[in-house]
Amino acid sequence: PRIYVCAKCGHELFSSRAKYEHSSPWPAFTETLRGDSVAKREERPGALKVTCGKCGNGLGHEFLNDGPKRGQSRF
Repeated sequence: PRIYVCAKCGHELFSSRAKYEHSSPWPAFTETLRGDSVAKREERPGALKVTCGKCGNGLGHEFLNDGPKRGQSRF
């Protein structure tokens, strides 16, 4: 198992156990490692802007209800 960390500050973000294959070219995860791993704010309906929970570095988005199982999110 691997832990994915913020490229800017090294804060732990995601576990490889939550990683899955998705059609986008970016790594996809179903959940964060801990509750404080990331910060989120609504950008548009169904999508949250995600930043590192420690330093604020931009990490992309959380797409609500777009995970591999019904009701899961995709980071």
